[in-house]
Amino acid sequence: MDKQQGIGFLLLFVLLVAWYFVTAPSAEEVARQQQIQDSLQMVQAQQTELSQEAKNEINALQSNQAPISSLQSDPVEIAKDTAKVEESPKAKQVSSLHTIENEKLKITFDSKGGIIKEAILKDFEKWETNEDKSKSILPLKLMEDDQNRFEYLLPTNGAGQVSTQDLYFNVNEIEDGITFTAQTNTGASIQQTYRFTDDYMLDYNVDFKEANKLFLPGTQSIKFRWHQYLDKIEQNVNFEKYYSSVYFKQKDEDADYCNCRSDDEESLDADNIHWVSHVNQFFNSSLIAKNGNMKNGEFETKVLEDSDNLKLVKSSLDIPLSGGASERLAFQLYVGPNEFNTLRAYDIGLEEVIPFGNSIFGSINRWIIRPSFDFLSRFIGSKGVVIIILIFLLKMLLYPLMFKMLKSQAKMGALKPEIAQIKEKYPDDQQKVQMETMKMYREYGTSPLGGCMPMLLQMPIWYALFRFFPASIRFRQEPFLWADDLSSFDVLTYLPFEIPAFGSHLSLFTILWALSTIAYTYYNTKHMDMSANPAMKYVQYAMPIMFLVFFNNYASGLTCYMFFSNLINVAQTIITKRFVFNDDKIRAELMKEKEKPKKSKSGFQARLEEAMKQQQEVQKKRNQQAANQRKKKRK
Repeated sequence: MDKQQGIGFLLLFVLLVAWYFVTAPSAEEVARQQQIQDSLQMVQAQQTELSQEAKNEINALQSNQAPISSLQSDPVEIAKDTAKVEESPKAKQVSSLHTIENEKLKITFDSKGGIIKEAILKDFEKWETNEDKSKSILPLKLMEDDQNRFEYLLPTNGAGQVSTQDLYFNVNEIEDGITFTAQTNTGASIQQTYRFTDDYMLDYNVDFKEANKLFLPGTQSIKFRWHQYLDKIEQNVNFEKYYSSVYFKQKDEDADYCNCRSDDEESLDADNIHWVSHVNQFFNSSLIAKNGNMKNGEFETKVLEDSDNLKLVKSSLDIPLSGGASERLAFQLYVGPNEFNTLRAYDIGLEEVIPFGNSIFGSINRWIIRPSFDFLSRFIGSKGVVIIILIFLLKMLLYPLMFKMLKSQAKMGALKPEIAQIKEKYPDDQQKVQMETMKMYREYGTSPLGGCMPMLLQMPIWYALFRFFPASIRFRQEPFLWADDLSSFDVLTYLPFEIPAFGSHLSLFTILWALSTIAYTYYNTKHMDMSANPAMKYVQYAMPIMFLVFFNNYASGLTCYMFFSNLINVAQTIITKRFVFNDDKIRAELMKEKEKPKKSKSGFQARLEEAMKQQQEVQKKRNQQAANQRKKKRK
């Protein structure tokens, strides 16, 4: 980037800023848009109120023991038919709450629908930031939103389509579980049974007894519908929103999911869907088919902007029936943390909901970094100390690459006198200087790429860690130094205002990383010759400042790793350059290499030199044309 390009980019930036302010809506326009939105919300609220009145009438009919077969397919018509309510002599039923629990999980059910009302994970907490920036500690709940739907849509004999969530069930508590039963006037019944099998897994069976008296003749499948509002649980809402979605998996296939960053819909026209999972950043609730398969899956995510919820996730599947006199739908229901070993133990691929990454990066996280971290955590309680030890072990493992990079830099520094001579010889021909410099590097057996390749080989590990820290529940609410949660950003201080993309806080680990990066860059490159590309001298210092915006909101586990990694890099560099390398020995090695017979040029070197020659010829022609134009102007 030369001076003219820099000025161009600056002018472009100024134009973009000016365009933003010129096109920004006025206060009157903002007020008018807000008025329109308020009107729309009022209309929606009125529609919701009307539909809720209809639902209340339906519930009143059902609570008075109106038989399923007497219901109409149109809920509006049901709401209008109030005569049936008056004729019913039975008392009105109301929903009741019932609880089962073990050492890890407490689940509350609603007898209306026989569904989970909320699930409390006893070993985990939810931290809520108050207006004064203090924290409140609350129980961590899943599946607790009143708007959730977990229902089977039944094509009943003579009653149209009926939702199980609108029915009232009788309750029977059993060992390690609970049973919900709804009777019909035809002699059929619907029974839902939940029973703990381990800390976070339940067996969940749905029995349709005398199903031939309940379903329409020829019914081959029923529709299962699950709508769930994912609550805001973590401190870093942006990360939580990014990692929350709906996952689904076919047998013998990798798991798939809806887009995490925006609204999305996915359809899976298959008859072997094994499970569907509604996933927060560190927790999930999943329905797993045991006997038979779910099919024809339709999945959807909607990003929400309200104060309580992150996303609305929807799952809709067809569940085949066997056609027998009675039917059993056998499932498992997992409600718990995204802990790799726990999910992997079920051997159904449920651990794929943890976003460690794909390809080589995900493999590094799953089978190298994660096991190493878990092994060290057995002996060390502080996760921050484990991070530092892991950094040290990785740096020692990669030190041969670091040594090669530092030695290449030392050789480049030792050749400064030769580079200076070339510049003196061709003071006005930068292309010629570059060509002669490349020849000199080949003559002395060194290369400017020698310092870059070792760093490039470390990039897969760095990128894997970039995905590992915000995905691993091991760091959730784990404190270290001033950070109280290594899975979220650390806070040095809060700002009295919010900066777009930066936030309303300052992350100390991010600031320390940027400062240490600038210091390390200065120390490592102060002896390097950058006259061939002066812009790089400033870009290398600008990059850490630019990344402050990005890493200020990132998981402090990663910025902690990056800061201490820089400190170890500085220590390795200083020790190696002062106590391992000797300038006289390196100079002697270069002279010895110069005297060796040279091999023929590699294909890459030949192509590089040819490209530089062509560039030099093009530059000569441009210079000649410019000289000719100046002569014409003088004439």
